[in-house]
Amino acid sequence: MVKLRLKRCGRKQRAIYRIVAIDVRSRREGKDLCKMGFYDPINSQTYLNIPAILYFLEKGAQPTGTLFDIFKRAGVFYEFRKKVN
Repeated sequence: MVKLRLKRCGRKQRAIYRIVAIDVRSRREGKDLCKMGFYDPINSQTYLNIPAILYFLEKGAQPTGTLFDIFKRAGVFYEFRKKVN
């Protein structure tokens, strides 16, 4: 099963996160299937590759709780509903 989750990058005390599609059995810094953006919680910046995210959501990938909130704020689920219907 594939999950959409955050992969930690950056230096000590200045974490930024990549948004990746990754196998459930992999660890946090494991090999990812696809990079789909980044999230910087310190500066509140987010970059999302919407077509790639929609592709994995259509295939049944499940976002984690944090990513669910980020996607909801960005309107990804609105695009997903529009594309499905």
